[in-house]
Amino acid sequence: MSDQYTPQKSDKFSFGLWTVGNVGRDPFGDPVRPPMDPVHAVRKLSELGAWGVNFHDNDLVPFEASPQERDRIVREFKQALSDHGMVVPMATTNLFTHPVFRDGAFTSSDASVRAFALQKTMRAIDLGAELGATTYVFWGGREGSETDAYRNPGDAVKYFRDAINFLCEYVRSQGYDMRFALEPKPNEPRGDLYLPTVGHMLAFISTLEHPEMVGLNPEFAHETMAGLNFVHAVAQAIEAGKLFHIDLNDQVMGRYDQDFRFGSENPKRAFLLVRLLEGSGYDGPRHFDAHAYRTEDEEGVWAFARGCMRTYLIFREKARKFDDDPEVRGLIAELRKQDESYSGPDAHSGYSDQTAGALKEQEFDVAAMAARGRRYEELDQLLMEVLLGVR
Repeated sequence: MSDQYTPQKSDKFSFGLWTVGNVGRDPFGDPVRPPMDPVHAVRKLSELGAWGVNFHDNDLVPFEASPQERDRIVREFKQALSDHGMVVPMATTNLFTHPVFRDGAFTSSDASVRAFALQKTMRAIDLGAELGATTYVFWGGREGSETDAYRNPGDAVKYFRDAINFLCEYVRSQGYDMRFALEPKPNEPRGDLYLPTVGHMLAFISTLEHPEMVGLNPEFAHETMAGLNFVHAVAQAIEAGKLFHIDLNDQVMGRYDQDFRFGSENPKRAFLLVRLLEGSGYDGPRHFDAHAYRTEDEEGVWAFARGCMRTYLIFREKARKFDDDPEVRGLIAELRKQDESYSGPDAHSGYSDQTAGALKEQEFDVAAMAARGRRYEELDQLLMEVLLGVR
């Protein structure tokens, strides 16, 4: 299939090795698909029009690989990237699978585990830099608790801060062109994860020694799990200048972390997210952190990957249609004309005693202001008609 929704490298779509390579295991069932060779994944994703491929260290190099095995694997992977015109925009560390991280990695109560997590991450950062990654993501999959009877949550945050500060200095000392992106999640696999939302992470970043190096990698499913509005979270990250990377997928609120194909459950919110990203000037990867249903074989995996990218492109076109629709434009212009008709003192130009005094004396027609309808029903219906393809 080749049409206007066929992805191109310029769209900057990326997938993780762990996404297309997901074997379909769940807590109650064994794998339904065999492990996927990273070189094969690179070739197939490139054929589908993807631009980049990302990885945890152990997605590419097994945990117990020898230095010789590591070098061979990396050499073959580099060659595949070159052969198929693919890049590695982001890398990360697996600090959650091995039993050593049962009580966390950077926030573990065991000082030796915290030190090992730093060692493993420095080596993984080296690997990411070797393959060209300029963004390094931290998802604290085990950084949390089921009970707070032993570890003080405040101490855990301090441990996490120490780790990020240390690793920022490591990157600076090595001269790597790399920024960090923190990925919040409210729960799973721990009962409660530390720094669970975009807001928590933004506050945390402000306490770091090099906050300019650290931003966010928000994920659609993670905020949605907790019933939050992901579009609002991303907008806050953009407004703060901290959207360094983004994970696109889909999720039913209140369920386990489903990592569904992008746009498959919440098309209206996915549409609004694409509209926000495309209108914001965000120029980073559109990364799909999702996986095929457990029902699928390998053909289903590639149908899933194709579907993620195709849906994004469909929503991008519909966002343009919505913004260009004459009735939408006319209604928005009417609303803005009324909204911007006030010319008295306000907070926009900042505080002064003169402005504060004038504002205290300003007369408002509160009854008229309160009586004004917003016409959001009309505007939202126009949005739905564009989304449903009747406009």
